[in-house]
Amino acid sequence: MQVAIAIWTEADLPLLHLSNAPEMVEHLGGPETEEQVKDRHRRYVALNGRDDGQMFSIVLQPGGEAVGTTGYWENVWQDETICETGWGAFPPYRGRGIAAAAVSAVIARVREAGRHRYLHAFPSTDNPASNAICRKLGFVFLGETAFEYPKGSFMHCNAWRFDLRGEQ
Repeated sequence: MQVAIAIWTEADLPLLHLSNAPEMVEHLGGPETEEQVKDRHRRYVALNGRDDGQMFSIVLQPGGEAVGTTGYWENVWQDETICETGWGAFPPYRGRGIAAAAVSAVIARVREAGRHRYLHAFPSTDNPASNAICRKLGFVFLGETAFEYPKGSFMHCNAWRFDLRGEQ
């Protein structure tokens, strides 16, 4: 099974609806409203052609079946602009290495862009699968932290950092 990432397009709005299901957002503060989903979609599409982030659908090859989402974007953490990543594989596709393969592709894209030294991830402390992906891919555990997501709400997360130069 091959996994690829495809640049987010207008046609990917249904993926955000699937990503908004309770089992997909249990570690992210719960489902968003329809207007929030549409706003998120607009933000994802607006990243196209910019160098500070990009969202992707996760697709299986051959065939191109969309099975999740991933991407990277700039954010501020501890008063510093960082590059952050996140991901989600739809429930029927979990546990197969699909999300890890997609995040590996994101790492390659961010490294190629050359804009950042590190890529950060902030999975909830109670999300063992996402924390396992960070360990598997070589992210360094920085500790637990309070992280604002969604805006106005703080989550208890693990802070992970991947050295894009391979110097860890």
